[in-house]
Amino acid sequence: MRVLIVEDDAGLAGVLREGLAEHRMDATVAATFGEGRERAMLGTWDVIVLDVMLPGGSGFDLCTQLRGRGIRTPILMLTARDTVDDRVSGLDAGADDYLTKPFAFRELVARVRALARRGPALVPETVRVADLEVDLASGSVRRRGQLIQLTAKEFALLEFFARHVGQVVDRAAITAHVWDENHDPFTNVLEVLIRRLRRKIDDAYDPKLIHTLRGAGYRFGK
Repeated sequence: MRVLIVEDDAGLAGVLREGLAEHRMDATVAATFGEGRERAMLGTWDVIVLDVMLPGGSGFDLCTQLRGRGIRTPILMLTARDTVDDRVSGLDAGADDYLTKPFAFRELVARVRALARRGPALVPETVRVADLEVDLASGSVRRRGQLIQLTAKEFALLEFFARHVGQVVDRAAITAHVWDENHDPFTNVLEVLIRRLRRKIDDAYDPKLIHTLRGAGYRFGK
């Protein structure tokens, strides 16, 4: 599981990162509003833990911006202020949960796990990109109305792309979804799978939907 922690308190951020690692969660820390926004938009995360008070802007504003850009990753907001207005502001901004400092670490872990199980918010059962239609419930795929047969691994890859349309996703995130977190992301198995998927959904069609971004990963969309 990949968790982005947006927290300017270096001590707390370090404790959270190390503690989550003990629970087999891969946590990355961003210390400012700008860094948090960049990492949230360019990476692929299972959960974002977002502090309200940040250098360069508020967590409420960052949450609003991410939701406005189509980032549907579950967000857990952290704040030192336990008021109804703050909780309402966070939920109105698009947060999924709210935790007040100080908190018990095991409660944070439980909430992160619960949000990860819930998955990205507001992802429809059927995703349409250009003339490609992916039915996430039934597993059927069509382009220009023509049914395309995919293997289980090919569909798992396409499902991951469909849940992150327009986002840059890295190799580690893709391999963790299609295989598991113990799979070696530096083998060429992923490239082979992507070539197979491209042959089926891209080669005979325009616009191309699977884009390779050298040094960064892949982006799915027009």
